[in-house]
Amino acid sequence: MTASATTSSAVPSRRLGIIGSIVGVLALMAAVLPHWVVPIVFPPPPADKVIVDTGHRIKDRIVAKVKGVEYQAPKPEKSAGRSWSETASVTAISLGLLAILLSVLSLIFREERLLAAVAATLGTGAIAIEISFFMMGALILIAILYVIGNIIGLF
Repeated sequence: MTASATTSSAVPSRRLGIIGSIVGVLALMAAVLPHWVVPIVFPPPPADKVIVDTGHRIKDRIVAKVKGVEYQAPKPEKSAGRSWSETASVTAISLGLLAILLSVLSLIFREERLLAAVAATLGTGAIAIEISFFMMGALILIAILYVIGNIIGLF
């Protein structure tokens, strides 16, 4: 029998925490980058074109109403930029949820808590960024509707 009996402490696994952290970083990238990259790659149409198109649609509605015909709005085409933004948004939220799930599994299997916390934070951050962009859009829409309502005397 040897006199040097060593006690080895079991090092907790890190597999799920590392995978969750990587997925969380990918979710964060999918949440943030498209809002900067997509407008550069697929620039939105100029404001004067949007205004002219809106004017033509309003004119067509008025002509249809005067003629007593039901107005048939043309189906709007989904631009490539909008398609990429929607795909990135769904990807960011999905990857964020997956990072949170991997974080929870990491805690259940008693892996290192720091990596589980990092994965959960990154996943939650990605989801929060997506929700914040949605809320900013909703607030801008409310502000525009308030200004228009104020101009025509609704408020």
